[in-house]
Amino acid sequence: MPDMLIMRHGEAGPGYPDHARRLTPRGEREAEKMARWLAERVAAGELPMPILYASPYARAQQTAQTLCDALGTPLETLDFITPEDSPSAVSDWLLEQPEGTPIMLVSHMPLVGDLAGLLVEGSPAQGIGFPTAAIAEFEAEVWAAGCAQLKRFTQPSQL
Repeated sequence: MPDMLIMRHGEAGPGYPDHARRLTPRGEREAEKMARWLAERVAAGELPMPILYASPYARAQQTAQTLCDALGTPLETLDFITPEDSPSAVSDWLLEQPEGTPIMLVSHMPLVGDLAGLLVEGSPAQGIGFPTAAIAEFEAEVWAAGCAQLKRFTQPSQL
């Protein structure tokens, strides 16, 4: 069972200011597809219900709300998981979280890729690319640099 899931928001349209950019119709479909997939996995007992956290940016909030609606779970907002935030700060926060319930973060590139690189390889520079609405699933005994394993990576085009 994964301990943490990291998701990039669905496709967003261009615009300014960045924090106000919203999902495109394609981005909404991506989020809905991934939400259905997660809900099916939770219903089948394959995945425990995660606690959902999202960036305060509009596109991440929209994506996460779609997940929450499908899963029937509340959404919490974390101000420090925006695109340019520090993966080390997120890793430090993860270390403070209680064990047991999986966490799901809905955020942005480059943070999601950098955080994955930090957790698995020990360096943000070793991060992975996240297509829009992709979900990476990780396991770890401790959320320190280089201590996690990437267990699964799924993007909407695979479903």
